[in-house]
Amino acid sequence: VQLQASGGGFVQAGGSLRLSCTASGFTLEYYAVGWFRQAPGKEREGVSCINSSDGSTHYADSVKGRFTISREDYKNTVYLRMNSLKPEDTAVYYCATDHVAECRNVDSTLVMNYRGKGTLVTVSS
Repeated sequence: VQLQASGGGFVQAGGSLRLSCTASGFTLEYYAVGWFRQAPGKEREGVSCINSSDGSTHYADSVKGRFTISREDYKNTVYLRMNSLKPEDTAVYYCATDHVAECRNVDSTLVMNYRGKGTLVTVSS
């Protein structure tokens, strides 16, 4: 199983980015997929998760209303649209999945067994 996250970059506060997570050797359609992030010197933080069963979603309070997770199963890809970015969103973002159909909450992403190399998001003030 390989997950590839992409789409990170440098953006000014208030800007937007869309992260993509593409899988190989694994069909994302049947499983929950999520994102977590880690800022320098801080612990990992679950950001968002989307279920496979009904497409329901979970968001951390810190990103609710600004981030949107979605999936295009025919592309075997999950996205994280990030709007109204803040400097505190600066982190390396990782996508993750496991053999589960649903996330209980965003913290589920922290214990998922499959995770890709992250993509860096830097938000300037």
